[in-house]
Amino acid sequence: MAITLTERAAKHVSNFIAKRGKGVGLRLGVRTSGCSGLAYKMEFADQAGAEDLRFESHGVTVLIDPKSLQYLDGTELDFVREGLNEGFKFNNPNVKDACGCGESFNV
Repeated sequence: MAITLTERAAKHVSNFIAKRGKGVGLRLGVRTSGCSGLAYKMEFADQAGAEDLRFESHGVTVLIDPKSLQYLDGTELDFVREGLNEGFKFNNPNVKDACGCGESFNV
């Protein structure tokens, strides 16, 4: 079981945490949403919760709640630039279907 970040994503997260001046890492999870059922959630974490699972990737701590891990296991988080847009991209091997707008997915 693992969640990983690409080098680009880890660098972006590290830079953002440094600019914030606080934080222990990145918290990932899923929530019920959209037309396909699940949506990713991501936030910077100032502290780890008691039940959080911890993964280290390129020097960044990734925190995830145990319920979300079943949907995110094996996921790689990348930071991509496409034209004028940039942002995080979830490369999740568990996704069976996603909605047309890319907002939600199911496994």
